[in-house]
Amino acid sequence: MASSFSFDSLNQAQRQAVAALDGPVMILAGAGTGKTRTVTCRIAHMLEKKIPPGQILAVTFTNKAAAEMRDRIGGMVSKKAASEMTVCTFHSLCVRLLRGGIDKLGYKKNFSICSHSDQVGLMKQLLVRKGGSDEKVKPDTVLGAISKAKNKGIDPAELEDDFFAMLAVAYQNELRAQNAVDFDDLLLFGEKILREHADVREIFRQRFTRVTVDEFQDTNALQMQLLQQLVGPPYHVCVVGDDDQSIYGWRGAETANILEFERFFDNPKIVRLEENYRSTHAVLHTANSLIKHNRGRREKILRSTRKGGDPVRIVAMPGDDEEAEFIAEEILAGKSAVGRQWEDFAVLFRTNGQSRKLELALRERKIPYRMVGAQSFYDRREVRDVLAYAQLLASPDADVPLLRILNAPNRGIGQSTAVLATDWSREHHESVWQALCDPDFTDTIGPKSRAAIESFVALVAGAKNRIDLAGENPAEVLHGMLKEMEYLQWIERGCKTDSERQQRGEGIQMVIDSLRAHAAKGKKLQSFLDDSALASDREDDDLDKKQGATLITLHASKGLEFPIVFLVGLEEGFLPHTRSIAEGTKDEERRLLYVGITRAQDNLTMTYCSKRIKWGQETGCQPSSFIGELDDEHLEHTSYDDILGAEPSSDELDNFFGNLKGMLDGI
Repeated sequence: MASSFSFDSLNQAQRQAVAALDGPVMILAGAGTGKTRTVTCRIAHMLEKKIPPGQILAVTFTNKAAAEMRDRIGGMVSKKAASEMTVCTFHSLCVRLLRGGIDKLGYKKNFSICSHSDQVGLMKQLLVRKGGSDEKVKPDTVLGAISKAKNKGIDPAELEDDFFAMLAVAYQNELRAQNAVDFDDLLLFGEKILREHADVREIFRQRFTRVTVDEFQDTNALQMQLLQQLVGPPYHVCVVGDDDQSIYGWRGAETANILEFERFFDNPKIVRLEENYRSTHAVLHTANSLIKHNRGRREKILRSTRKGGDPVRIVAMPGDDEEAEFIAEEILAGKSAVGRQWEDFAVLFRTNGQSRKLELALRERKIPYRMVGAQSFYDRREVRDVLAYAQLLASPDADVPLLRILNAPNRGIGQSTAVLATDWSREHHESVWQALCDPDFTDTIGPKSRAAIESFVALVAGAKNRIDLAGENPAEVLHGMLKEMEYLQWIERGCKTDSERQQRGEGIQMVIDSLRAHAAKGKKLQSFLDDSALASDREDDDLDKKQGATLITLHASKGLEFPIVFLVGLEEGFLPHTRSIAEGTKDEERRLLYVGITRAQDNLTMTYCSKRIKWGQETGCQPSSFIGELDDEHLEHTSYDDILGAEPSSDELDNFFGNLKGMLDGI
C-alpha cells in the first residue's frame, strides 16, 4: 500500500526507529526531535510492509493529540487506510472494550460515564448524607484520594482515612446502582476484563497486532498493566517518550514504566532521537546542563541543528510588580521587530496565581494575550444541563443527570421532593426515574409536586419514544424538548450581561449541532454521550483558536514551542516547589524546568524576584537552587536595574531607526 514518506527525509536515528517494526521497540524522543513525524512515518511504513490498517492501534493521552496524529497519518497514507486504523486515547480504547464486555463484570452494556462535574455532584450528596458537610471536607479532595488509589491498584475501601474509605465504598456502590462508571473505572475495568477473560483478551490481541503508545513517560501503573494484557507474543509494541519530560508524577505517572521498560517487555530495541530541530545551541546547552543532575535517567544529550543563538538571560528582579512590567515592556519592544507576531511570545509560570500581575501589566499596555486552562466548554452550566437531558433520553435510569435537571428549569419539584425520591429509590432498590414513575411513591407527596412529576415524566418518556420507537433524529427531539420547557428563556433570566446571554445560547446550540452531526454519521445517541464524556476530561483550550501572547503554566506548556519565552519565578519554594522539597520529588521539578527551557526556539529569559506578595504579605525570596546547576557558557546574568540603566546598543539603535524608516516609508 503506497504512502508518501521517504527515508531520505529522515535523519539516521529516525530511520532506525521507522524501520524497526517488529518486537518491542522503545523510541526515546528528546524535546523537539521530530517525534510525531517519526511515529507517523513508522505507521505509514507498516502499511508499505502490507500490515493491514485495521490491525494498527495508536494510543495517545489526549483527544487533541489523537486528532493530530490521525490528521498527520491521513496526510501520508490513503484516506481509506487512515480510517481503518484506530487512533484514540487510553480511555476511549477502554470504552470500546467495555461496551462489548462490561456485562462480564455485572454491569449492563448501556452504562453511562460520569463526568467530573457528575462525580462532584454525587460526592456532595454523599457528604451531606454521611455528615461530612459538617467536617468541611471538599468533594474534590475525596475524589482525588479515590482516583489515586484506583490508579495505584489499591482498593479505595482500604484508604487510610476511615471517613474517606467509607465515602469511597458508598461512592462506588452508588455508581454501581446507577450503572455508571467514572474515568478511572474505564481503565480499571478494561484491564480487569482483559486479565480475567481469556476470550476477550484473545479477540483484542488478534484485532490489534501492532500497538504504539505515545507520551509513554506519562503512563501510570494501571495503564502499563492494561498494555501488558493487550499486547501478546510476539510483542509488536512500540512506546515513544522521554523520561526527562515526565512531569505528571502527582497524577500517578510512573517514570519506572520508561526507565524499566525491559522488565515489562524483554530485550526491546532502543532508539534515541537526539537531534533537536526546535531550539538554538545556547538554549539546548543550558537545558542539558540542568537535566544531567537527575540520577537514574536514560542518558541522552540533545544536539541542536541550529548553531549559536543569543545567550540565555537570567534577570534578577526587585519584586513581582517589576517582573511583570519588565516582561510586558520586552514584549512590546520585541513585537516592533520585523516580522514578529504577538503569538511568538509566551510567559511560563509554575502556579496559576503568578499570572494575575502579568495579566494586569499586559492589559495596561493593550497587549492581547491568551490564557491557557480557562473554564472548559464542558464545565459550562448550560452545556452540562443539555448533556444531562440527552443522557435521560438515552437512559433515564442514570440518577446523577436526572437529579441535575429535575428542577432546571423550575417546574415545582423542589429539593425536598428530590431527596424523598432518592431515599425511596434506595430503599426499593430502583433508580430515581423508576421512583418518579411509581404511583406508590407519588401518592406519598403533595398534589402539586405529584402533578409536576407526572408532567416531567410524560415529557421525557414522550421524547424518548420519539427516538426509540418512531426513529426520529435525537438532535431534533432534544431541541424540541428544550424549546417546550423554555429552557433557554429560563437560563437567560439568570444572566447579568448580554454577552453572557449570548454565550449561554451558543453553548446550547453547539451541543445540539454536535449531536446532529453525530447522528448524520449514523451513530447512536449513547456513542455521542461517550464522546462528550471523554472530551470533557479536562483538556486545555485549543491555542490556535485564540490570538495574542501566551500565558501558560509549565505543566500545560509541554508539547508546545514559542520563538520567545519568558520563564518567571525561578525562586526556591516556587521552582522547585516547597512541597517537592518536603516530599523528595525535586527531580520532577527539575524536569519541569527542563520542559520550560526546551519550549524556547530563539530566545529565553528567566527571572527571579527578591520579594513577592504571597497571601497579601510581602515575602523575601531566594533564587532557585536550579540556577546554580546551569552551565554558564551561554548564560548572561543581569538585573532589572542593569537593563533599565544600560545605554541602548548600536544594534538596538539601528533596529529602532530601521523600524522608524520602514514606518515612514509605509505612510
